[in-house]
Amino acid sequence: MKITLITATYNSEQVIASCIQSVLNQDYPNLEHLIIDGASSDNTLNIVKDLQKKHDHITLISEPDQGIYDALNKGISKATGNVIGFVHSDDFLASEDVVSQIATQFKKDKCDGVYGDLEYVDKQSTNKVIRYWKSADFSQDMLKKGWMPAHPTLFLRKDVYKKHGIFDLNFKIAADYDFILRIFKDRALDFTYLPLVITKMRVGGASNRSLKNIILKSKEDYKAIRNNEVGSWQTLIIKNTSKLSQFYKK
Repeated sequence: MKITLITATYNSEQVIASCIQSVLNQDYPNLEHLIIDGASSDNTLNIVKDLQKKHDHITLISEPDQGIYDALNKGISKATGNVIGFVHSDDFLASEDVVSQIATQFKKDKCDGVYGDLEYVDKQSTNKVIRYWKSADFSQDMLKKGWMPAHPTLFLRKDVYKKHGIFDLNFKIAADYDFILRIFKDRALDFTYLPLVITKMRVGGASNRSLKNIILKSKEDYKAIRNNEVGSWQTLIIKNTSKLSQFYKK
């Protein structure tokens, strides 16, 4: 099974090396790593090119784009793996056998998707956990309660994208939530929860960077809920308040 990891970058010189290194550290042999860059003006491209010279499974594409979801869509279209996952430039894989364990789960359960847990970590001291997103086994009624898996931990067979399409660029912040609702409400698909920290994310993501973005995220989340017919404004409230426990639950 070939697995494609996609990383969207833009002026990511401070973090891109550790992101790529976490992929290089994986003990899984059949990997493809696509770096989709939005025409960075800092040292990002030089860092990636230096690593690319030493590792032929790294592919770099750099050109202007319409933001992270556009970059991820480009990566999906170019992926040659049977399974696709994401490692955002601010993120890194939690351990050297993460991808191996995910691949084992796909083979064991013959499922369409695998997801796990995520840790938000301090930007400088990445051993310091700020928030722990522990997921759970999925059932359809959870969608109306605002549940979703942590998107960076979600690995999907390429066929899922062929069936349900890619990220809707009409969403600026919540395209991942819209996409997750789209696929998880499909009762023909099977998803497996792997109780393992898959990804570590540095705090300071786009959706939580300002009050303006938090408000926009809530509006887009509600739009996604209504478009996918999985709930109401109550779903949005539960979705937001359920995150509070992640700051102390381990």
